[in-house]
Amino acid sequence: LNSYDTMARCVVTRSALLRLPVPLDRAASRTTALRHMASSTDAPKEPMVLTATLNGVTTITMNRPDKLNGWTKGMMLAVFEALQKAEADDATKVAVLTGTGKYYCAGVDLGGTVGLAMPKSVYEMIRKSNQQLFDAFLDFKKPMIVAPNGPAIGASVTSGTLVDAIIASDRATFSTPFSRLGVPPEGCSSVFFDRIMDAESAQRMLGPEGWVPTAAEAKVAGFVHEVVPHEEHLAFVQKTAEEWIASGRSRTVCRFPRDEALLDELRATNAKESVELATAFLGEKFLNTQYEFAMEKNKPKVAQLFWYLKTTRPLWSLLL
Repeated sequence: LNSYDTMARCVVTRSALLRLPVPLDRAASRTTALRHMASSTDAPKEPMVLTATLNGVTTITMNRPDKLNGWTKGMMLAVFEALQKAEADDATKVAVLTGTGKYYCAGVDLGGTVGLAMPKSVYEMIRKSNQQLFDAFLDFKKPMIVAPNGPAIGASVTSGTLVDAIIASDRATFSTPFSRLGVPPEGCSSVFFDRIMDAESAQRMLGPEGWVPTAAEAKVAGFVHEVVPHEEHLAFVQKTAEEWIASGRSRTVCRFPRDEALLDELRATNAKESVELATAFLGEKFLNTQYEFAMEKNKPKVAQLFWYLKTTRPLWSLLL
């Protein structure tokens, strides 16, 4: 959700007819689908994800600082594969997800995730990709820590609530700009934010205010479990994970027992939110928001395209 011109690359061309691969379902299929969609332009010279295991703790580090560790299809593929390997590895008892550079993650980059296609294909791509993304965190069976090293945006924020704990650097911030973008909440945040925080804080983050708490503010609100000085951050996370191993800690979902009732509820919520999100991305409100944002940022060509998309929506929406 970090690129205002992504719909320009997602919805239509003048012909509105380009191909889009359709992803498959669930764990192993998730990576197969994303590998099929990954393009050569999405492959950097260095690995997108670095992994290291020490004393039973596997740290998965997103390694695209030049792209703010944004979740393109290539990055999501690399993270999914790292999680699958960690879950299958007997030497891994606890997993940690963090990032390199100034940002933890700038969120899902639709421009690097969804290709040009017919509107109905774009709708299905967004719905399935969003659902698979959060299911990957829900399905991971071992204890897991999300360790934001800097600002987190959108899906990288909400996904953190689906693991055991968020242990943040004091440089982290948490942005969920869904209301500003004209899209509904995702990552189970529509029901889960109220449980891990007070209702006022949840509404401030998800609603029109678009509150972006610092790590310290997020801890007070109940969103973050611990805040650590940046220089000590990963050492503290490693120490905490090793203590979890020593105590025999079981997997939880943000302080709540990871039982089937909760998982069923969250998976159903994720499926519902994914439908609503895909619908919103092709909706008039989102297109108009992107048009106004492009005008504000003095991007006349992008603004012109969004104006065209929202004006012609009554026609191409018939293809949904």
